[in-house]
Amino acid sequence: MGYAACDLDHRIFGVTISEVVATKPMSVELSLERHTMSEQQKQAKNNEVASKNDGPLVTEKGKTSIAGVVVAKVAGIATREVSGVYDLGGGTARALGSLRERIPGSKTNLSQGVAVEVGERQAAVDLEIVADYGVAIADLAAGIRRNVIDSVERMTGLEVVEVNITVHDVHLETEKDDEPAKEEQVEEPAPAPRVE
Repeated sequence: MGYAACDLDHRIFGVTISEVVATKPMSVELSLERHTMSEQQKQAKNNEVASKNDGPLVTEKGKTSIAGVVVAKVAGIATREVSGVYDLGGGTARALGSLRERIPGSKTNLSQGVAVEVGERQAAVDLEIVADYGVAIADLAAGIRRNVIDSVERMTGLEVVEVNITVHDVHLETEKDDEPAKEEQVEEPAPAPRVE
């Protein structure tokens, strides 16, 4: 029967292999073949999944690491490309950025208002923006997310798992770039003359 190499006295679920072979030898052969094929298929699938998970940053020849500052700059540039974004950063960051730009020879900080967490294969991005007045903020946020995810994934090979956006302010066209909007001053009526 071809089962001489295996120990026929092992009990499986209270039945010896020799009893199963004696009653249904063909079904045991098919079951063993199916089990072997499914194990081979599982191994091939695991190898395929592992190679997909490695992505373009991990290969047989070596590993590529992307620094957080690279992801932050790419995300900052991608955010500024979206129409309706006036600036990035909260009030303090924008004030410092404004001072920095006045220094001769200084450059714009492209990662201002951007915080990232970078792993081996994934990245998460947090953005702080100032939106232009009149822009639908929900649509603006969707456009920013789409552009940031596309740019970061295309340029770095990292999977962007989330893009969180905080809108700190809305910019009005009447505001000057360097100064916050002045509050309208309400003139108090002059006191009525006293009649004596």
